This record gives sequence, C-alpha cells and structure tokens, in this order.
Amino acid sequence: MFKHSPFVLLLLGAAACAPRMDPVRPIYRNGQVVPSRADEVVADARAEGQAERDRIAQESDRNAQAALASCSGAVCDAITRGELAVGMTREQVLAATRSSLAAWDVRGGGRVTTLAARDGVNPSDVVAPVAMVTLEDGMVRSYAYREPQGLRLVASRADASSEGVARARAAALLREGDEMALAGRFEEALDRYDRADLVDPENPETTLKIARALDKALRPYEAQIRYQLFLHQMELERIRAHGEAYAHLSGAMIEARQRIIVLERGR
Repeated sequence: MFKHSPFVLLLLGAAACAPRMDPVRPIYRNGQVVPSRADEVVADARAEGQAERDRIAQESDRNAQAALASCSGAVCDAITRGELAVGMTREQVLAATRSSLAAWDVRGGGRVTTLAARDGVNPSDVVAPVAMVTLEDGMVRSYAYREPQGLRLVASRADASSEGVARARAAALLREGDEMALAGRFEEALDRYDRADLVDPENPETTLKIARALDKALRPYEAQIRYQLFLHQMELERIRAHGEAYAHLSGAMIEARQRIIVLERGR
C-alpha cells in the first residue's frame, strides 16, 4: 500500500483549505454593449403602458359611440367638438373629455352625483382642464374649469359663451386686483384691473377700481380721467337700460364727482 509522506499530506491539506476562486469573467471591449436586465424591465414597462393606452383609447371610442347614439342638438355638437355642456349625461361627459371613469372620483349616487378629477390625471375638454362636474338626476347641472386665474364655474349656456367666459375671467382678475389693492400693492392691482378691462371692456366697475387705484398711487391726472370715464359710463340712459344692475354704484358716482373736484383743485 502506497504511503504519503508528511510533506505531501501537508500540501493536500493546504489545497483543501485554500479559498475557491470564481470563474474569470470575460473582459468587455470599449464600445461593446453590456447585456442588462434593466433593458428588459424598461421594454416590459413600455409594452404595458402602450397596452393600457390602447385599452383607454378603445374604451373612449365605445363611450363616444354610445354618447352620440343617445344625444341630440347642441349636446351632439358639443360632443363632436370635445366640449362639455350643461344637460349631458355621465357617458356624454366621458365622451366629451375623452376620458374613462378611472380618471374621476365619483361621489354621491342619488339625485346628485359629483365627478372630481383625480390627482395627476387632469381630464380636459377642448376648452381647459376640468376640475369637477356635478350631475343632477343624471344630467350635468354645472362644471368647473381649471384656469390660470382659478376655477371657472359654468352653470348655464350663457356662462359657456365667449361673453360669459370673458366676464368670468375679468371677475377673477378683479378679485386678484382687489387683494393686491388691500395690501397696498397698487401697481400690481392696476395690472390686474387693466387686464380685466381688456377682457371685459365697458364695465364701469372696472373703470372705478382703476380710478381708485390710480388715486391712491398718487397719479392724480390719470385718476381724474378714469373718474370722468366712469361717470360717462354711468349716464342716466345707461342706468335705465340696465335697470337695477348698476344701482349699487349710485354712491360711487357721488364719490367720483367729489374726487374729480379735489383732484382738479390739487393741480
């Protein structure tokens, strides 16, 4: 029987205790593309995203077909344009906004139902992003747009007309100007008032606000012109034409006349 020498046994023991070496990995050349699992993950995510977009598009097409099949008159025209309108059904709202129920938080379910846009989804029609839609007895009663000046509520066809949009935007600008005027920031207030005057011209309330801001900003000549323009806009014929619409400004007319006298004496 062959016997190992002590030296051989020592070598064998040392080899058994030595750390095992991992296989040598290949060395990649400069410019060579290294295969990565991340590429597969990205490709899968893209495929899933496209499949979801295709599903939403198909659902929107079905909603549009069903909505057009049950509409008439102005509502049909609005759906075709992709615009909301008072009197629409929920399905017609989805068709007009090219959205699905997944884009909305639905509250209520009795006579009154509210659709609120979910965070990060922002459903919109051709006019602007839609914040909320209120339905009464299954028909749209009102809806609100998200606009730079804030939320704009539409509760009638008149509100949705170009004149109604102009009035709403001008009112929002006037509110911003009023807040700035209260803070003593008259130049910024004048900027908002001037923009409101461009959007909704011939509004005597806007002219009066501009006159007051100019007066407080120590710009008497311009303030006097605006006070005079305000009085011109508030002539008796105009008051009679508008009935009681501007009756609350009768006191402002007295104020304007007094300020004109004061400003003329100060020149």
